[in-house]
Amino acid sequence: MDIVVSKNGVPIRLTVERWIHIVENHDDLAGHYDDVLGAIEEPDYIIEGYEKALIALKEIKEYKFLAVVFKEVSKEDGFIITAYFTSKIKLEKEMILWQKK
Repeated sequence: MDIVVSKNGVPIRLTVERWIHIVENHDDLAGHYDDVLGAIEEPDYIIEGYEKALIALKEIKEYKFLAVVFKEVSKEDGFIITAYFTSKIKLEKEMILWQKK
């Protein structure tokens, strides 16, 4: 298990079991473990997800993002739900909660 700190100062967990689940469902993420953790630590954007989830976005190239969905359960605990590459996010239609300056 690895832990990184979100922009809100919350420790976010990525367990081995969750990583296996992510790669089984998104095989294009194999080899991108550190990128997933890095997207939480140093995102370009954080947008609002469903059911109080947050989505950290790291721009890979123009209009293509690594999206990492995570929850902050408390100020001391959070976890990664899933991650995927996408080009379908339109930032102008999203609730941007944090943006890199």
